[in-house]
Amino acid sequence: MGMEKAAKPFLQVFAGDPVWPPPIWLMRQAGRYLPEYRAVRAKAGDFITLCTTPELAADATLQPIRRYRFDAAILFSDILMVPWALGQGLDYREGEGPVLPPLRSVADIGSLKLERLASAIRPILQTVRVVRRGLADEGFASCSLIGFAGAPFTVACYMVEGGGSRDFAATRTMAHAQPMLFGQLMDLLTEATVRYLSAQIDAGAEAVMLFDTWAGILPPAQFRQHVTDPARAIRLRLKQFYPEVPVIGFPRLAGALIGDYVSATGIDGVGLDSGMELRFAKQVISTRTVMQGNLDPFALVAGGPALRREVASILNAAKGRPFVFNLGHGIVPQTPLEHVASLMEQVRAA
Repeated sequence: MGMEKAAKPFLQVFAGDPVWPPPIWLMRQAGRYLPEYRAVRAKAGDFITLCTTPELAADATLQPIRRYRFDAAILFSDILMVPWALGQGLDYREGEGPVLPPLRSVADIGSLKLERLASAIRPILQTVRVVRRGLADEGFASCSLIGFAGAPFTVACYMVEGGGSRDFAATRTMAHAQPMLFGQLMDLLTEATVRYLSAQIDAGAEAVMLFDTWAGILPPAQFRQHVTDPARAIRLRLKQFYPEVPVIGFPRLAGALIGDYVSATGIDGVGLDSGMELRFAKQVISTRTVMQGNLDPFALVAGGPALRREVASILNAAKGRPFVFNLGHGIVPQTPLEHVASLMEQVRAA
C-alpha cells in the first residue's frame, strides 16, 4: 500500500505527505459537459441502464481522466442507486430529475429490503473492477479511484419527498413529527451505506466519499443527529475493516458546523462548498484532516481572469495544509471544455 500511495498524489495527501501542487479532481467530472459522455448516455438509452451497465459506466468514469488526467477518478453512478437497490421505485425523467414513490408510512419503509442490496449492486461493483483495470491498462497508474454513496440524510430526502425539492418539507416535517419513523429509515440507510461502500472497497475503490448535498437545510441539533452521527457511524464501521482507506465527508452548506462535523466524525477528508471561507475552515479543522474544495462551479463557467483570481485565492489559502483541489459543488453542463483545461494548467503550475 505504501508504494502505491507514493505513486498516487491523491492517496499521498491522505497518508499525511505534503503534496504541492495539490492533487485535483472535480465533482461530477464524468458528465454532461463532455461530448463523449453525452454519446455514451445516448447509447445507454436511460440513466439507470447507464449506471448498471459496467462497460458504459466504466467508460463514463474514465472519460475525464483520458481528457484531463485528473489525479482521481470517481465511480460513475448516482446517490439513488441505494434506494433503487433496496426496492424503492426509481425513474429519471427528462427535465424533472429522479422520481420515486414517496415514503410516508411504516409500511412504505417496511417494503425496503436490505437483503436485496448485494445482488442489485453487482453491476456497479463490476464497474469498479473494470475502472481499476482500465486505469492501469490505459497508463493512468498515478490516478486513484474514489467510490461513493449519498449520505443517509440526503438520500432520505429524495426517498421521503419522492424526488427533488426546494425545501424537502415532507422530509423535515417527518424528522420533527415522526422521529421514530424517520430514525428507522436513517438506520436502514446507514447500514445499507456501510455495506455498499464496503463492497466498493472490496471491488477496488481506494477511497470513498459520502455526499450529503442537503445537510445544510437542517437546524443544528438535527444536523448533528442526521448528518454528523450517521457519518461517524459509517466511518467507524468502515475503519474496522479498512483502516487504510480514506473516508471523505461532504456536508454541503454546513457553515459554522463544519468544525464540529469534522471533529465528531473523525473523517479523513472534508469537502468544502463554495460558500465556505477557507480561512475560517483552517481555524476550525484539524491539520490532520484533508480539506477538499472549493471553487465555485460558475467561476469555471466564466473562465478568464475571474477564474484565475478565484483559483489563485484558493491555492493561496490552502497552501501548507493537506489539500485536494476541487469544486464546491458539481461541475455544470454548460462548462466550456477549455476552461477546465485552463484550470488544470493553473493548478499544476502552482
